[in-house]
Amino acid sequence: MKKIKKFATIDIGSNAIRLLISNVIVRDNFPTETTKNALVRVPIRLGQDAFTSGIISEKNISRLIDSMKAFKLLMKVHKVEKYLAYATSALRSSKNGLNILKEIKSKSGISIKIIDGKKEGALITNDKMFNEIDDLEIFCLIDVGGGSTELTIFKGGKILKSKSFKIGGVRLINGLVTKKTWESFNSWISNNLIAYKNIRIVGFGGNINKIYKISGVKIGSPLPIKKLNSVISKLEKMSDLDKTLILKLNPDRIDVIVPAGKIYQLLLNSIGVNQIEVPKIGLADGMVSELLNGL
Repeated sequence: MKKIKKFATIDIGSNAIRLLISNVIVRDNFPTETTKNALVRVPIRLGQDAFTSGIISEKNISRLIDSMKAFKLLMKVHKVEKYLAYATSALRSSKNGLNILKEIKSKSGISIKIIDGKKEGALITNDKMFNEIDDLEIFCLIDVGGGSTELTIFKGGKILKSKSFKIGGVRLINGLVTKKTWESFNSWISNNLIAYKNIRIVGFGGNINKIYKISGVKIGSPLPIKKLNSVISKLEKMSDLDKTLILKLNPDRIDVIVPAGKIYQLLLNSIGVNQIEVPKIGLADGMVSELLNGL
């Protein structure tokens, strides 16, 4: 082994923010590889502000700045050499988003970039899992977040089509997804996905990861739609207390997991696919590959 470096990626989402610290293993005559070192998740629901009032509240700005200061210290302790920080739907939708990023830079030293939905969808395809697939296989990647859902058709290492919709767990619990948006979502599925046969559906996002874990499906195996339906039905019948004590769900996950789960359910039912693959990777993982390109 020539050297192990540490890189960090920060994903500022609508329901939470995440810091992923990765080991970057550099060897002579071998491709560079990465492994996860640490993951920190902070439950700041920026989307609640952004989608209901159009601006992030002073309270959440303060919490976000404190989180970035903490992330800065964690990166220092880990001796992180490079980092990348992206913000998605909540800050995209906030009138004061750019001012917040300037304030974070001033007070914590962390530079953050707001990315669009197309970029968000593309980052997932950077993950190494897509380097080991048959070029003839066609995938539909679905990433459901707090504020947006990205659908991406992927084949042979290339994105064929991609679309971001203003549909997400936080928007849904606040009744902020319009009829027109649902029509656009369903129309895109009908026009772009139904024609494909043997398409593989791959799900991303914290909610599908939790549903997968609750289902008890063997790690690495696809989640059958029957199991998905069963978990969603089970969650709908449980009290918030039981979801916390029995299923160990975080408080900020309790109210969004069912609405988000139903988006995956809708996609599978719409195109007649009976299972979804859940590799348990996210935006922060895809961002690591972007950092590696700079080596």
